[in-house]
Amino acid sequence: MTITNFTKPENAYKRPEEEPHLPGKVLIKNGIKGENPKKREPISDSSLIKDLNRGRVAIFIDGVSLFHTALQLGMEIDYLKLLCRLTAGSRLLRAFFYTVVDISRPTTTRPRTNDKQQGFLFWMRRNGYRVVTKEVQLADHTKKHNLNVEIAVDMITLAPYYDTAILVSGDRDLAYAVNAVTSTGSRVEVVSLRAMTSDSLIDVADYFLDLDSIKQYIQKDSHLGYSYRALSNSHL
Repeated sequence: MTITNFTKPENAYKRPEEEPHLPGKVLIKNGIKGENPKKREPISDSSLIKDLNRGRVAIFIDGVSLFHTALQLGMEIDYLKLLCRLTAGSRLLRAFFYTVVDISRPTTTRPRTNDKQQGFLFWMRRNGYRVVTKEVQLADHTKKHNLNVEIAVDMITLAPYYDTAILVSGDRDLAYAVNAVTSTGSRVEVVSLRAMTSDSLIDVADYFLDLDSIKQYIQKDSHLGYSYRALSNSHL
């Protein structure tokens, strides 16, 4: 896995219409009339992605969505394995991880609300991720706690510098941003749990990969020694 600089070479990858057909590969092209989205099936083998000339890759992970996906799958994610799996041997430009940070006042049952999370985010920053956070009060249920705006802005702003964007989210609110990126000529791959992914997001993406099909490759091994320890007096 190689991290490269912000300089996008010309013709770094083949456009989808120029790529050979691969068995089991799902290619979703925008603007095809008469195509029934319900007939589309997710990619079942992520190894097929390695056969594609993806150029420079930028990864955008919706941490809140991925957390709920991991709960749904009953697993703990190994984020080093995830990064390697998503990159799949391509040149990595940036890997962004977006999440909310609870700043609710401490209570008797929760004297420190986010120390463990801060330890996890510190570990992520030291292991290849660019962490983007938003401070929220999770006790306030009147607001929607996500970073969809930040994800959308970064995807569109960085589009001139990458050839393939990998979006780890199933939120339909990101469909407009995905469509905007694909209209510039960049490819977008959506990675999420099928049951938690909006059809409108799949429709505008070039590829969709079901996380359930690769969970055995990205789950954390119980025998590994590292952990995400809580940080005391941290101002990350």
